[in-house]
Amino acid sequence: MMKIKILTLFPAMFDCMHESIVGRAIKSGIIDFEAVDIRRYSRDKHFKCDDTPYGGGAGMVMTAQPIFDCINAIDPDHEYLRVYMSPKGERLSDGLCRELARNDNLLILCGHYEGVDQRVLDLCIDREISIGDYVLSGGELAAMVVADATARFVDGVLGCSDSHEDESFSDGLLEYPHYTRPPEFMGLKVPEVLLNGNHKEIEKFRRQKSEEITRARRPDLLGKKDGE
Repeated sequence: MMKIKILTLFPAMFDCMHESIVGRAIKSGIIDFEAVDIRRYSRDKHFKCDDTPYGGGAGMVMTAQPIFDCINAIDPDHEYLRVYMSPKGERLSDGLCRELARNDNLLILCGHYEGVDQRVLDLCIDREISIGDYVLSGGELAAMVVADATARFVDGVLGCSDSHEDESFSDGLLEYPHYTRPPEFMGLKVPEVLLNGNHKEIEKFRRQKSEEITRARRPDLLGKKDGE
């Protein structure tokens, strides 16, 4: 079982994690998922978790105390890999998701407003991760992406053990196109090679299509695959 805990000011946003593939993994006990409300750990009488930044500037900053107490309440012995979602973090990738999935316990902190007090990051966080070069209103959506993408590499989550080995980025290429019934739709036919049962030719066709799509849409991936 992999345990995933999300620390957030808005736990209701994570109700969607109980749907689809990850939801089934939670119900079957493969994934233990919990969204923890940081506000419960605030010592402020109004459960306030933000304040104005030192040095001035627009917006508010999440205060260190509620986050620090929350982390140490749920992970007192530092058994979890502690991640903070941040545009300054290392870029999320297929390889990084595989690495995260090798941890039995994963804790993800969601920032909000202008971010969080740097001191709590220095004291509590192991690594920072970004899902791309853009800014969201909070870390919740990014945390969902990390949790979902990581959970797929946990044994038993996917119905077919080979599913994640045959997806985009698994071998440095974008995935080939998929088809299902009917064999013809709106005048468009399924490629004949996929209907003839010749698995060697099917594999060749799919590889060719993956390379064509990658070359057209993400040529940078070809360079990475070749070690350039």
